[in-house]
Amino acid sequence: MKVVTVTQARFGSSRLPGKVLKKINGETLLAIQLKRILRSKLTDKLIVATTQEPESDEICAIATSCGAHCFKGSMDDVLDRFYQAVKNEQADYVVRITSDCPLVDPVLMDEIIQYTIDHQLDYCTNAQSETYPDGMDVEVFTFNSLEAAWKEAKIKSDREHVTPYIWKNSTIKNGTLFNAEHYCYIKDYSKIRLTVDEEADFILIEKLINKLGTHLSWLEYTEYIIQHPDMLAINADIIRNEGYLKSIKND
Repeated sequence: MKVVTVTQARFGSSRLPGKVLKKINGETLLAIQLKRILRSKLTDKLIVATTQEPESDEICAIATSCGAHCFKGSMDDVLDRFYQAVKNEQADYVVRITSDCPLVDPVLMDEIIQYTIDHQLDYCTNAQSETYPDGMDVEVFTFNSLEAAWKEAKIKSDREHVTPYIWKNSTIKNGTLFNAEHYCYIKDYSKIRLTVDEEADFILIEKLINKLGTHLSWLEYTEYIIQHPDMLAINADIIRNEGYLKSIKND
């Protein structure tokens, strides 16, 4: 059983350009994320799927220094970038993370990976039910599901965001092509933002790391924010999944 985790990272960003290279205490957000992902016990290989942008050389250098691998692919067809990054890895399962989630939790990753394997699912995620904070999104799917999406997905937003073809045709959306389940928490923390899409998000993450460091669990970070309303207010007005909603509108 081989599990390959892929995090997509590019320099360009409409809302916060160069965010993956922004630093907190001398360490880039990308490096912080990669070091956390590499604590996943069920991930056999970590690949940073980046683009052909000139700045991607720096992204690959960070990946290498952290012990991850790097692949350069399409800027806009991220589904193709993902597929090309893993097609020769002989992976049974692929885990999708995005680079705007610097504090993604490796223990949570392993929980969802193990749940997917144990229940023989084609797809499982905590991102569709939205009980976890934004920034803790984890998607796990079989390589066969990824390959099917790569072959069949035609809509631009389906290819830009990698997994919509899978989950839209899965049992969680009353589809029949893929057997899928939500991975939910017992409480709703979906209003908490631990992602970095805009400058306000970065300010929050910077304050959080300066106070607590980079090694705590998602729940410890979340509870700290809840207990400090001034922190909660920093990015509370930002819309969740704004990028995907924009892509659908553009379709």
